[in-house]
Amino acid sequence: MTHPSIRRERRTNRRTLRAELRRRAAATRLAASCRRRPRSLATVAIAAGVDRTTAAGCANGLRTVAKRIGLTPAATARTRRTVAGGRAHRTHGVSRYTLGQVRVLIRAYKPRKPEYKAAVARIAALAGGAR
Repeated sequence: MTHPSIRRERRTNRRTLRAELRRRAAATRLAASCRRRPRSLATVAIAAGVDRTTAAGCANGLRTVAKRIGLTPAATARTRRTVAGGRAHRTHGVSRYTLGQVRVLIRAYKPRKPEYKAAVARIAALAGGAR
């Protein structure tokens, strides 16, 4: 029989490994969903591994580029969730970008901040565009 402290240590190690596995699986699912259907620019950046604040700033820059080059995002219908966890009856339109559109945007985007340059490189790797 093993010592209780060894069991406790193994249990915490397994808990840490399970949490890491859940985090990696969630990141893989998010990246796969970005490849399947149009998503927001910030979501694509987060799926590429960019932190949230940098993703928000980079997405704002990419939206400005989209406006400048006249690229209109794909219109998608979205159903709101209710407080009880159900679905609302009405849908509303939202703007989402396909990975092809994201590739066009990152080719035209010239960021100055080093964080945004690194973020664009990560997004390009996810989108499959050369940067």
